[in-house]
Amino acid sequence: MKANGYNVFLVKAIEAALEAGQVILDVYHSEFAVEHKADNSPLTRADQKSHELLIAALKGFHIPILSEEGREIPYKDRKTWERLWIIDPLDGTKEFIKRNDEFTVNIALVEYGLPKLGVVYAPVKDWLYFAAGKLGAYKIDNLLGTEGSNRIGGNDLNPDKTLRRLLKNATRLPAGKRPKTPFVIVGSRSHANPDLKKLVEEKRREHGEVKLISAGSSLKICMVAEGLADMYPRLGPTCEWDTAAGQAVAEMAGAKLLDYKTGEPLKYNRPDLLNPWFVVRR
Repeated sequence: MKANGYNVFLVKAIEAALEAGQVILDVYHSEFAVEHKADNSPLTRADQKSHELLIAALKGFHIPILSEEGREIPYKDRKTWERLWIIDPLDGTKEFIKRNDEFTVNIALVEYGLPKLGVVYAPVKDWLYFAAGKLGAYKIDNLLGTEGSNRIGGNDLNPDKTLRRLLKNATRLPAGKRPKTPFVIVGSRSHANPDLKKLVEEKRREHGEVKLISAGSSLKICMVAEGLADMYPRLGPTCEWDTAAGQAVAEMAGAKLLDYKTGEPLKYNRPDLLNPWFVVRR
């Protein structure tokens, strides 16, 4: 078992995501207030507490961190970063506020613009997706109920042993081949638009039977990685922290996350942190 030299980064990212997930759940199961940022996007105490925890957990590597809550770092300072963490402390704040359970913690390590590892954790569902280097991509269901999972973030300082324990309980992605029909498209639960509806109709003419599934956060990317969907088109705005971790999982599961117009994989730490339209497909 090798993770192409990324074991220590991957295990720390998993530990951090799980800890952030518990902080988020504490807020989720309480009465919380909703604030709004300058762009009118929602913000909760869970976003802030998760951000603080992730920054504290990852800063020991002395690798720069780009986060939704630290998005004001100018490109003149970022452009020299050959390696960086890209994190979303709470991806799917709208889903969090709606209390539909479809939100995640996203952590990616990016080198020279390309995601090299990714961790996506859905706290309520207790789903962990992770991928790194040549290790591949994996999912663990019911992580906190699996044997030995209480040691994650515990006293074992050997990341190789920790990763081996995780892999014993993990399913390698994709979990299996999808049937040819129906053609499954996963779309945004909170950001559906006419462009998506038009694309669904195009695919219906191409494939016949098409099933459209709505989901929130980076779980949509992971559904394609897992083999539960054939395509996730995002024909609307997202930012780098929304996609970096999911892209790592998708690519290492044999899927692709591509610029919708150019067909090229998304690259990161760009001057403009707003992503172009993209599509995730197998």
